[in-house]
Amino acid sequence: MSFTLKTVTTSLYKPFLLGPAATKRKDWVQSIPPFSIKRPDNPIKILILYGSLRKRSISRLLALEFGRVLEHMGADVRIYSPDDLPLKNGNKLHPKVVELRELSTWSDGQVWVSPEQHGQISGVFKTQLDWIPLSYKDSDGNEMKPTQGKTLAVAQVHGGAEGFNAVNSLRLLSRWMKMYTVSNQVCISKAWDEFDDQDRMKPSFHRNRMVDAAEELYKLTTLLGPQKDYLLDRYSEREKKIEKKVQNDEFSISQTQNKYDEGKAINPAFNFLEEHVSSKRRNETP
Repeated sequence: MSFTLKTVTTSLYKPFLLGPAATKRKDWVQSIPPFSIKRPDNPIKILILYGSLRKRSISRLLALEFGRVLEHMGADVRIYSPDDLPLKNGNKLHPKVVELRELSTWSDGQVWVSPEQHGQISGVFKTQLDWIPLSYKDSDGNEMKPTQGKTLAVAQVHGGAEGFNAVNSLRLLSRWMKMYTVSNQVCISKAWDEFDDQDRMKPSFHRNRMVDAAEELYKLTTLLGPQKDYLLDRYSEREKKIEKKVQNDEFSISQTQNKYDEGKAINPAFNFLEEHVSSKRRNETP
């Protein structure tokens, strides 16, 4: 059976949700002031991607914290797991590929969290982006644009001194994928020391910066989301559609003429009919 978001329980994408115990003890996320721009009937949709398969992946832990904060702010958040996603090999129907593309298309904005390895984003993270095209056709033949016109926040984690290579690469990639990236970003050095034994972020400057990035993403997505179609309406694409229509019209006229000429060659009645019509028009001319 092929994957479809309609057959997946939403809770599977929300491993970050706080349990009753956390709610009872007043988790730190709940101390973040609520926004007056919440849209309970139509919440903004945020997809979070992370870039590691390790059991205790720090990029995943940061992704979970992003999810808790954004959900608290009023977003509908889903986190994609890269487990079992193959390297790009042309198999667009692989369930994990279809799932990733559908989630990206579903989203209004995204959060990308990658480890920095050898001064660059991880291969696991790059593989996810490699599977997301600028556009593709759905099963009904409609053009889908899974990233274009959408908002983005970027973050990186690494074990050494502070660096910015991964987030810089993510920003470069987002430009090619035609996304609007917020100005705030998260770069966590010595990331292994930023989470407690419950896998939650400790109070720190880094945690505050994560909330800054989430807040800006929420605000920008709320503002730009309703204008997405307008933002994606490009002059070059309008001209391309006009050119294609003209070519199709010219081709249709050419095909009609060819069929008419073939009919004349095969059936002499065509010549008689053409002469009859021409004669009638001459007689009707004043």
